[in-house]
Amino acid sequence: MIQFAKFAEIVDEAARTATAIPQFTASAPLDVDAAYAIQALSLERRFLRGERLVGVKMGLTSRAKMIQVGVDEVIWGRLTDAMRLEEGGSLSKKRYVHPRIEPELAFLMKRELSGEVSAAEALSAVEAIAPAMEIIDSRYENFKFALPDVIADNSSSSGFVVGNWGRPDQDFCNLGIVVEVDGRAVQIGSTAAILGHPIRSLVAAARAAASIGGLKPGWIVLAGGATAAHPLSVGQHVRTVMQNLGSVSINVAEQSCPLSKSH
Repeated sequence: MIQFAKFAEIVDEAARTATAIPQFTASAPLDVDAAYAIQALSLERRFLRGERLVGVKMGLTSRAKMIQVGVDEVIWGRLTDAMRLEEGGSLSKKRYVHPRIEPELAFLMKRELSGEVSAAEALSAVEAIAPAMEIIDSRYENFKFALPDVIADNSSSSGFVVGNWGRPDQDFCNLGIVVEVDGRAVQIGSTAAILGHPIRSLVAAARAAASIGGLKPGWIVLAGGATAAHPLSVGQHVRTVMQNLGSVSINVAEQSCPLSKSH
């Protein structure tokens, strides 16, 4: 556990200062359970600095990615209020090491959800859905890492921006998605890429979050990337358009703007 605490300090400082670090698995044999323990300890450091837990993100939510890394379960990370960016605002590229952005479907929870649940039970716990984007950032040198490294690094989650909330009782299993940079399409996909249906990601989130007391009312759950992640450069305007749900956008700058902490 002492070693875990040291790893947590290293990855937390790397994220806080936007500094690249060597991958942990190059020098220590870490399994998935150890990686989640490191993730939890690193987030505890953020909570002690005043950040607040506001949800979870899901990762490896495409079958192809699961096969590629040799796992049969999605991974997850934690979202804090300090990670939330203002829709239509700016992010500072200086705050990240290898920032990339990917389109997501976001769920807003209206009641607690935990453990083994059905898709219908998961949906009944949702207040609203929205188009969103996640900023992912690996803190490891040369973008080189193994699965436990990723999990220890909060499953690469570094920021998120959410668009307008819409009704959850509409069909969102196969909505078209276009990611634009400066008005040019750079990624095209569908919500069906998220485990075949995004609600399956919420079911997985309930199962994963049982270890931290379940998903709470008011939390945001990011269902997972629906396309490949796109690298970010200063000066870009990034917008994701999601069929029937609208759009969400962010600008890439050197200077950060105030973070929104509203839900």
